[in-house]
Amino acid sequence: MFAKTITAGLVGTALLATAAFAQTPTATTDRATMAPAAASDSASFQGNWRASKLVGLSIYNDSNESLGSINDLLTDKSGNIKAVVIGVGGFLGVGEHLVAVPLDKIKFVNEPVVYAGAGGAKTTSPGAAPSTTTGAATNPQVTASKPNPWYPDHGVLSATKDELKAMPEFKYST
Repeated sequence: MFAKTITAGLVGTALLATAAFAQTPTATTDRATMAPAAASDSASFQGNWRASKLVGLSIYNDSNESLGSINDLLTDKSGNIKAVVIGVGGFLGVGEHLVAVPLDKIKFVNEPVVYAGAGGAKTTSPGAAPSTTTGAATNPQVTASKPNPWYPDHGVLSATKDELKAMPEFKYST
């Protein structure tokens, strides 16, 4: 009798478990808004930049002179980037003059910075594949490096280093 009860219990449990596994999952909802939860498909984020890659990005002026780099991004309460904090001058972060510049004043560029080398020969930034060659031997197979879709190569700001150093220093409030 006891064996029949145990067997019936195991068979019943197996049938219930099979029914639970056979159910199709329902769409998830965001509990705060009761709206369907957004899918985290990477294709839906194409064209967006990673904020972690913008911090440290080099900033140049219109003459391709290095001004500094982005130290921080300032957002409003809804998460929209309003300004960037640029570190100007200094050495390895020591003696830097921090200035906050509105985001719309910076033009982000995907192509590497072009330097004028000796004799006026143009070369691309270090680490990037050259886009032009000089001299008699040219290699038509050499192409510029492919831009990264998750962050730009650098930013351009229409100012000089002296103008940025003359701006009021940005200080974090405590």
